[in-house]
Amino acid sequence: MPMDRMIEKAEKLLKRGRVEQMDFDRYNVIGDHGTYTVVRTIDGKVACNCPGFRGKGRCSHATAVIILTTKFPLNPT
Repeated sequence: MPMDRMIEKAEKLLKRGRVEQMDFDRYNVIGDHGTYTVVRTIDGKVACNCPGFRGKGRCSHATAVIILTTKFPLNPT
């Protein structure tokens, strides 16, 4: 999937309220084909348990979390 399409899908996930922070570094993302877990490390790396991320190392679910945490950065205090 082209990056611009992935960002568009990620923004739709955020706009529709389909990204839920579960704890400090773990998010539930309700995608079109299931609910996935995205984990974000303190250094900003993300990983998703969806088939797309496992195969390609990127997905709209992880991108949504990156967008969300860029707008609202982690606060470890």
